[in-house]
Amino acid sequence: MLKAVILIGGPQKGTRFRPLSFEVPKPLFPVAGVPMIQHHIEACAQVPGMQEILLIGFYQPDEPLTRFLEAAQQEFNLPIRYLQEFVPLGTGGGLYHFRDQILAGGPEAFFVLNADVCSDFPLSAMLDAYRHQPHPFLLLGTTANRTQSLNYGCIVENPQTHEVLHYVEKPSTFVSDVINCGIYLFSPEALKPLRDVFQRNQQDGQLCLPLGEDSSGLWPGAGTIRLEQDVFSALAGQGQIYVHLTDGIWSQIKSAGSALYASRLYLGQYQLTHPERLAKHAPGGPRIRGNVYIHPTAKVAPSAVLGPNVSIGEGVTVGEGVRLRESIVLHGATLQEHTCVLHTIVGWGSTVGRWARVEGTPNDPNPNDPRAHMDSESLFKDGKLLPAITILGCRVRIPAEVLILNSIVLPHKELSRSFTNQIIL
Repeated sequence: MLKAVILIGGPQKGTRFRPLSFEVPKPLFPVAGVPMIQHHIEACAQVPGMQEILLIGFYQPDEPLTRFLEAAQQEFNLPIRYLQEFVPLGTGGGLYHFRDQILAGGPEAFFVLNADVCSDFPLSAMLDAYRHQPHPFLLLGTTANRTQSLNYGCIVENPQTHEVLHYVEKPSTFVSDVINCGIYLFSPEALKPLRDVFQRNQQDGQLCLPLGEDSSGLWPGAGTIRLEQDVFSALAGQGQIYVHLTDGIWSQIKSAGSALYASRLYLGQYQLTHPERLAKHAPGGPRIRGNVYIHPTAKVAPSAVLGPNVSIGEGVTVGEGVRLRESIVLHGATLQEHTCVLHTIVGWGSTVGRWARVEGTPNDPNPNDPRAHMDSESLFKDGKLLPAITILGCRVRIPAEVLILNSIVLPHKELSRSFTNQIIL
């Protein structure tokens, strides 16, 4: 018996996913036509012996999340439940807090997946490796170039046994080109080190209480546990943590630009996993170039040219002569006749007028470096917006014959002229 836990986090003040995260929780943002975490659930559901999938985070269980969970349970015929943290507990705190729920039924092991990663999720291969050599912690790793490795958790392994000898989260200097993918397989014994961290946090917190303050009960910060710093770094080299390397697709989804790149990766993966989701060129239909997803309810004019790497959501209208490339068009948006939309996310219910051009600048990994990944750099430098994809928030109206280039347009804006490299409030 196996279980899976998906860590979905919650709203943050400085999120790089705005303004898109204003409308839906980030884990429900559509990537390649389906909510981001549906890719995780699909992968978990395919593992033989999977009995339950748990989502842990501190989002409020609102209607979109509840509706998604109900639909996912029906589609995958698996119990899928959301466990809400009372406060943000870090990447490991939720696992310890809900340990009884995770261990109920006596699972052999449980997967732990961060929601903000894109991957082909080699879970069966990880399970085979775990059963061949059982240990409390098995991490999925991949390679990065020397510069980008500094942005991730770096793993030094024994190349013969794959034991993790040293682990550093976002080091200041080069440590290793093997990085943590945020996808794990834990044995039930893995919760014991989390208990040790919890107890240590509680003791340290009580020692720091001001003189005379009541020290009874739990220190509020005791439940916050960081898997990477508090557990992996501390236990590396003690025979408890191992790494399983993959050369499959993988990327973080920290920003809207990385969501567009993840959509490209998943659309390419559909060739093998879900060919039925890819649009086919048909007589009398739009011209399809490369991998394109079109929701069945969308209306696309036959003279439109779509692709490569386009995702069109529910109820979208695409007019005559539209050119759409490397973009995501969300629920209810309208692209009027002869618009050109490139490297852009068009928000829910937005309208792009006739002969308008909406374009962004891709921030793709170096195609000549097989170890390169998406950069998660700041949107700003020296007070200026860096060139990146263009984002239209929900219900934005772009008039006819204007140019929007490298800009972020906040929701409910009706523009009257062209903009370049700006945040439009």
